[in-house]
Amino acid sequence: MVENVIELTSPNVISIQWSVAKHLVAYPDALKLMEQRVQEIRTKNQQELVWLLEHPSLYTAGTSAKPDDILDRSLCPIYSTGRGGQVTYHGPGQRIAYLMLDLQKRKLDIHAYVVTLEQWLINTLAEFGIKAECRKDRVGVWVIDPQSGTENKIAAIGIRVRKWVAFHGIA
Repeated sequence: MVENVIELTSPNVISIQWSVAKHLVAYPDALKLMEQRVQEIRTKNQQELVWLLEHPSLYTAGTSAKPDDILDRSLCPIYSTGRGGQVTYHGPGQRIAYLMLDLQKRKLDIHAYVVTLEQWLINTLAEFGIKAECRKDRVGVWVIDPQSGTENKIAAIGIRVRKWVAFHGIA
């Protein structure tokens, strides 16, 4: 399931396994892998993981999702998740990063972790010449369309934490 493993190590950085899926990954398969990896990280039997992948067309509904958030439920499957956030569309061409990280190792609380993810996204987008920003009291990363001046969400964040191991991630 976890393909193209890349080990990143540095004397001052916690070693994290990176993986890039070559094919679309069904959401139930991704969830199963995340659940297993979180348990293994917690018991110290497995390394932390950042998994880059794409899903076939689907919606995930976080703990803040409302029944009316999806107008046409026949378009694609909808999966209730235990992660925070509302409804997120996932589909081919949209890169997802599922991060399975031990927050205790990093001495991060949940809020600090979300802020760190937002900054990681902002820095990554800057490498592509895209100016992105956070918004007070809103989770995720936003861009301003230079022609219209309208604000658009470029990245959603939805995480779950179990015994201080975070999983799910960003889309």
